[in-house]
Amino acid sequence: MKRPDFDLSVYLVMGPDDVRHHTLEEMLSRALKGGVTLVQLRDKTADRQRFVELGRAMQTLLKPAGVPLIVNDRVEEAIALGAAGVHVGQDDMSARLVRQSVGPDRLVGLSSSRPEDAAAADPGIVDYLGAGPVHATTSKADAKTPIAAQGVGAICRASSLPVVAIGGVREGDVPDLVAAGVAGVAVVSAICAAEDPEAAARGLRRAMEQARKPA
Repeated sequence: MKRPDFDLSVYLVMGPDDVRHHTLEEMLSRALKGGVTLVQLRDKTADRQRFVELGRAMQTLLKPAGVPLIVNDRVEEAIALGAAGVHVGQDDMSARLVRQSVGPDRLVGLSSSRPEDAAAADPGIVDYLGAGPVHATTSKADAKTPIAAQGVGAICRASSLPVVAIGGVREGDVPDLVAAGVAGVAVVSAICAAEDPEAAARGLRRAMEQARKPA
């Protein structure tokens, strides 16, 4: 096997507590129709059984759409689900240990809020970096100080790995973030809390496509 292909363009990070106006399954279904390209399940409090059940329910929608599932932090659950990969922060299990646990055929993502963290990430271990928070965010209790597009750009320049920007990102941020060097944007509330998740996802996807066009 080889590691799954992945597209960071519109990366949805979600858990049950993030969804506002719909059931989780309905929100995810609509977001996929809108063009979400990668999905991460993030739930720090669910027990193992509940987490795996939730992941399987999501995979019934993700697999037909060809969209990979990434699991935040929980390596054993990721393996149980046959997920495409695991994403960890600087304070979670080290990326090296994650790679040893999941083997060579899954993706490993790593959060980075500083260029020195990005520069230290080994491309033989890590597949992509999550850079942020771009803005202050309420969807992550332990979020670090916002670094804005300029800070994201510094992380992009510090590493050869593809970078996805996260943290309070909205559609209007996309041009500056693409100009800074990102391969995509990761969002929580921008889609999960939207009354129309399909339109929200489509707007982000369209903004990414427009921003990538040559001037």
